Amino acid sequence: MSDTPACPKCACDYCYSDGAQWNCPECGHEWTNGEASGAAGDDLIVKDAHGTVLNEGDSVTIIKDLKVKGSSQTLKVGTKVKNIRLVEGDHNIDCKIEGFGAMKLKSEFVKKA
Repeated sequence: MSDTPACPKCACDYCYSDGAQWNCPECGHEWTNGEASGAAGDDLIVKDAHGTVLNEGDSVTIIKDLKVKGSSQTLKVGTKVKNIRLVEGDHNIDCKIEGFGAMKLKSEFVKKA
């Protein structure tokens, strides 16, 4: 399987082909063989609480205590979140937080680390 490309978003080596399209099992990115690393339609601009532009894979720090829906735990100020993914919608940051698992955060409650 030496001809299997790495994911252009997260560099995962476990990508698989679905016809003419490639899929990444880690980040969910889909692309075709001729597609460049950054998709032409990726015009998503996400800014943190201080107006700094965030990018895929950045690390951010939480700036406000956040209650976690469905849990009695709270995300505390200063919690560092590594390797974020940017998505469309109200909660525009996808991430995994140690001790909590997969989460969606609003960019207005984080600052770039």
